[in-house]
Amino acid sequence: GKDQMEPYFEANARKQAQSTAMFDAGLRQHMLGIYRNMGIALIVIVLDQFTKTLILGDFQLGDSRRVTSFFNVVRVHNTGAAFSFLASAGGWQRWFFIGLSAVVAGFILWMLRSHANQKLFCFALACILAGAIGNNLIDRVLHGYVVDFFDFHWSFLSGIFPGGHFPAFNVADAGITVGAVALILDEILRVKTSR
Repeated sequence: GKDQMEPYFEANARKQAQSTAMFDAGLRQHMLGIYRNMGIALIVIVLDQFTKTLILGDFQLGDSRRVTSFFNVVRVHNTGAAFSFLASAGGWQRWFFIGLSAVVAGFILWMLRSHANQKLFCFALACILAGAIGNNLIDRVLHGYVVDFFDFHWSFLSGIFPGGHFPAFNVADAGITVGAVALILDEILRVKTSR
């Protein structure tokens, strides 16, 4: 009886040990993915806030310094959304954007946790998360507006934007844009590999 069952128990114990080791390795990979993505978001947030602190310290509202023939550093306050959407809405938009950003940040954090091993997808989400936190949470809570300072201008844009000046933006905006492009690329690659 007992001697005949011993090989079965040993084999079962080996399978459980292998299963536990695989689970531990998977959990480690999952946690590394989460830490990597949070690290990316943190780097973008810190860079965004550092550059805005420099602008607020060295520039007065409306100041502009020419850097190249197509690029200026400026100080602009945006109380609205992208391209100053809702900028003249009367103040309620500040709290709306703060609340919306908090909900979006919570959703993105959940997505990052759920898909931590999908590197490109999570890179995209981390960049978008950093932009949402940098612009809509931190700036709006601290200042009531978003600080923009990159001013690119080209004559071929003059038919679209006044004086050919693309709307001023910041590091957080660039993070959102990089994230959006990465999301599109991730979807293209996902569709391509599923065929």
